[in-house]
Amino acid sequence: MTQKINKILIANRGEIAVRVMRACRDLDITSVAVFSDCDQTAYHVRMADEAYNIGPAPSNESYLVHDKIIDVAKRCGADAIHPGYGFLAENADFAQRCIDEGLIFIGPKPETIRSLGDKLVARKMAQKADLPITPGAQLDGQGWADTHRLAEEVGYPVLVKAAAGGGGKGMRVVESQELLDEALETAAREAKSAFGDGRVYMEKYLARPRHIEIQILCDQHGNAIHLCERECSIQRRHQKVIEESPSPLMTPELREKMGSAAVSIALESGYVGAGTVEFLVDEDMSFYFLEVNTRLQVEHPVTEMVTGLDLVKEQIAVAEGRKLRLTQSDISLNGHAIECRIYAENPEEGFMPSTGTLKNYRLPSGPGVRVDSGVVIFNDIPIYYDPMIAKMIVWGQNREEAIARTKRALEEYRISGVKTTIGFHRVVMDNPKFVSGDISTKFLQEEYPDNNYTQLDDNLREKAAIAAALETFIRERKIAVNSGNKRRQSNWTAVYRRNLSHFGGSR
Repeated sequence: MTQKINKILIANRGEIAVRVMRACRDLDITSVAVFSDCDQTAYHVRMADEAYNIGPAPSNESYLVHDKIIDVAKRCGADAIHPGYGFLAENADFAQRCIDEGLIFIGPKPETIRSLGDKLVARKMAQKADLPITPGAQLDGQGWADTHRLAEEVGYPVLVKAAAGGGGKGMRVVESQELLDEALETAAREAKSAFGDGRVYMEKYLARPRHIEIQILCDQHGNAIHLCERECSIQRRHQKVIEESPSPLMTPELREKMGSAAVSIALESGYVGAGTVEFLVDEDMSFYFLEVNTRLQVEHPVTEMVTGLDLVKEQIAVAEGRKLRLTQSDISLNGHAIECRIYAENPEEGFMPSTGTLKNYRLPSGPGVRVDSGVVIFNDIPIYYDPMIAKMIVWGQNREEAIARTKRALEEYRISGVKTTIGFHRVVMDNPKFVSGDISTKFLQEEYPDNNYTQLDDNLREKAAIAAALETFIRERKIAVNSGNKRRQSNWTAVYRRNLSHFGGSR
């Protein structure tokens, strides 16, 4: 049974809120924005059909408060809530609250979010679905009596990870037995602080893996497909910064195996909606289950660019109870797409967040270029939220053309008022190893061990110096020419004389 959605509240901000609103407009669905005090003039507020203030700037007083979001949804008569990514997107309690209040939650079922959000439960589910997992073990957190024996069996180095949460918190690489106890205690303490859950587990650490993820799409009728892979190996502090599809590593055989594995765990978990199954691939081309992200990914546009699908529209159709309109045989890849996350960060100071007002904001354009942006000129970049201000996605007929177009688009991008990572992306696009596809999750660490990306960009510095010198020369030449005129001729007079001369007249 289907239920038509007429109004959607987007429980988010920035570029993902704008992205969902555009899909709503395509579908003739009314969009509702919520905003904090510091977001009153934000782009997503301007884009929405309706907008409601939900409190002070800190997210734990606005965007994360269940009662405020639900209250607005009921007051405005929304049928559904789209959580975007981040904030409440993977909060099982919020998803259940939406259902209890008679609202459609555009995402997986609460029980699926809860089970797959627990990495230990997800590992067991992956094993049941016959997915390969890295050798490891759950740790009881009560002294870890058998930990040293388990670590020896797995083999050093090992990786200690939080059972709940992600983003690199509660994660430690342990190189030797002497460092194990301290790493366990630190990881458990950090996990408890970040997620309220101090459980940790240990697994074999892969030295130079590729991070490959498979996009899945599932309906409420037991149908599930995958939309091929994304390469997400370019990471900084466990955070993705550049993604692409297809992966330069991939073969048709490996794609089939990984895609089938992703669909298997989707069916095992009763998944509904759009989601991502993440894997690590070692240097021997063996792949291992990592986790499932029960939401729309930041990097979903690269999949859209190569498949021609609109994943937000597909999410809404599934939430309405419709069957998938596509089967696995309908899915094919066309060309190559690369996404650069544009952050308001200063690469010269360890990628510290940069706040301020956008004094200049000019987006790149041209063939194959798409920008999903959450800001416009004169917007403030506040300190309270994630510093990503836009995603630049570029498509080419092949990877070589996609890289060339990405470099051209980065050259066209103009932002002033805050520091950004545009220059960092230019450096990576010129890196010979990146160009050849020889990458891993250690790429940035190995290629730029001092985190100094600006000193490598000598050609850009030279271009900037030439441009500055040329501008100075032109300005001084104008001054020199004009300074000799006793009576400066107006532009109106000059145009009049040109036109008169053109038509054969005289003055």
